[in-house]
Amino acid sequence: MAYKALDIANKILAKASSSDAGELISNMKLQKLLYYQQGFHLAYFGTPLFNEEIEAWMYGPVVPSVYAFYKDFDNQGIKHDEAVITLSHKEEALFDEVYKIYGDFSAVGLMNLTHSETPWKETPIAKGSVIDHEKMKNFFIKKLK
Repeated sequence: MAYKALDIANKILAKASSSDAGELISNMKLQKLLYYQQGFHLAYFGTPLFNEEIEAWMYGPVVPSVYAFYKDFDNQGIKHDEAVITLSHKEEALFDEVYKIYGDFSAVGLMNLTHSETPWKETPIAKGSVIDHEKMKNFFIKKLK
């Protein structure tokens, strides 16, 4: 089942604020974490975690609708809404594992990481330039092993 990207974004924000550091993350970092959540979900389950497209913008992968929703925060930390969705048991486990691996990276660290990966490198950088799900799936399947 695919969720709304904003619901997944809110779940990431809630996870960050409940971590040991109690971090409020920026829109830039949020965008990269959405990309990693989507990529690993595609690789593990064969389906998208959310239906909204991810585009290749200059500073890395972006879900335009989520970016627009949080753009007024600029580079400041974003607070999550109280209502946080619950995923299926297996999806929750994957979500937590992906966050555990990538959540400690800075926004710039995640940007640099995404820029070194095949889905980003094989997609033209421009607003409206969608990172293909199949490219993401194929790349992240290799990372699962």
